[in-house]
Amino acid sequence: MRGRPQRRILCLVNQHSESRHAVHRPVQVDPAGVAGPTPAQARGRAWRRVGSNLYVPAAADPGSRDQRIVEALAASPGSAAATGWAALAWLGGRWFTGVGPDRAALDVPVALGDRRLARPREGIRYTEDWLFDGDVIDVDGLSITVAERAASFEARTARDLARAVAAIDMAAFDDLLDLDGMRSYVARLRGRPGIRQLRRALELAHENAWSPQETRMRLVWLLEVADRPLQCNAPVFDHRGQHLFTPDLLDPAAGIVGEYDGDAHAAAERRGADLDRAELARDLGIEIVTMVGGGMRAEHSFARRLRAAYRRAETRPASRRRWRLELPDWWVDTSTVGRRRALTEPARRLWLRRQAA
Repeated sequence: MRGRPQRRILCLVNQHSESRHAVHRPVQVDPAGVAGPTPAQARGRAWRRVGSNLYVPAAADPGSRDQRIVEALAASPGSAAATGWAALAWLGGRWFTGVGPDRAALDVPVALGDRRLARPREGIRYTEDWLFDGDVIDVDGLSITVAERAASFEARTARDLARAVAAIDMAAFDDLLDLDGMRSYVARLRGRPGIRQLRRALELAHENAWSPQETRMRLVWLLEVADRPLQCNAPVFDHRGQHLFTPDLLDPAAGIVGEYDGDAHAAAERRGADLDRAELARDLGIEIVTMVGGGMRAEHSFARRLRAAYRRAETRPASRRRWRLELPDWWVDTSTVGRRRALTEPARRLWLRRQAA
């Protein structure tokens, strides 16, 4: 069923993050100069025009992610709602930064439904796909689409499958959606551009991936090397129940770990910890294969080394396995969105501190 979006209310209240305090809501010209600038002030340098008779203080950072989202909605028809990365960012998605791999600002995706046309505007990406009832919600005074709609838009319009999967993975990372709910939502979609990519991405998505780089590494593993059950960020213990380490990816049957080595790993302290972990893994009978940034060449290199690791795993004695994945009684399982949502706030700070970092 087609739904009419709620009208947007640009009044930022009940802010959930410090970044919202830096957002300036667009206001109309006020002859009295109380609720907005006077006509003379609006023509001056202290104010910046962002829409029809809408202004923000010149000090408002036009490059700020949240400010760009607010201004895009202000310049759009009254029934519009932010969607895609913008909605997920407004909901608290930490990986939805609003910039692309080239560090250029992404256009703000704005859903219009199928009943309203809008002229193209720089910095805004309008979409006129029809909306379901309940697709639009109000969060801190801004109309946005629900997480399932936003993530499905990102996955449908992503440039490749890896980015599509990452959009779903990273929405789940911040518990904005769970895969069961996402499947139910996607089952209702019909005839949308990119629907095949969306469905394939949902098949490959995981609720416990911690970065887009981990997602890309997982897809190289699954699609190019071995389609096997992989554990994402599963804690590894010794037989006494002591926590040893938590790898990015793990094939538990073969005893092979995949680790993504990004810029953060270049620091001497972090590099030393990585080397200590590699030595521990060898002692346990686990082999670590590392993937570094660098595009397709790095991915091909990772796939080649991963295949070699599988060949070595075939000759590794089972007696060398000195680790387990069974959780001890004292450990709290946070591997699913449902389990994380059920945590109290103190428990979240304790058990999700590594994920948050």
